[in-house]
Amino acid sequence: MKFSHLTDDGQASMVDVSEKKATAREAIARGRVLLGEKVYQAVCDKSLPKGDLFAVARVAGIMAAKKTASLIPLCHPIAVSKVEVNFELEPQEKALLIEAKAKTIAQTGVEMEALVAVSVAALTIYDMCKGLDKGLRITDIRLVKKTGGKSGTIILE
Repeated sequence: MKFSHLTDDGQASMVDVSEKKATAREAIARGRVLLGEKVYQAVCDKSLPKGDLFAVARVAGIMAAKKTASLIPLCHPIAVSKVEVNFELEPQEKALLIEAKAKTIAQTGVEMEALVAVSVAALTIYDMCKGLDKGLRITDIRLVKKTGGKSGTIILE
């Protein structure tokens, strides 16, 4: 199998997308933070010492998506048109589900931007909650859907 980010002699290389047509593209990624009882209750009660968890984590995720090419070495810098970061409490698991949606019109996909948004939102949640419990776990970060480009729509849920 040939990897698109390697030259014939095995060197890392940025993929040339100059011949590709710019199309509307969207990606959705998800992840989860296992909070535990104490942190879950503090989140529900909005009593975290560091403030509004969802507002801070949302902004962190959006900011991170816009900086993806600076963080991932071979990732193309693209203009993101929209980034959304949303949260859903999961009472049974005492967890917080994170979902990020990224959109662009570009020559390459926006999957990495969605994944980075989820990852940084999750790290921000950890940072804001670690004073109550350092045992939080970030899990299941993954791409769940992408649309646009040559491969069309792919659903991975």
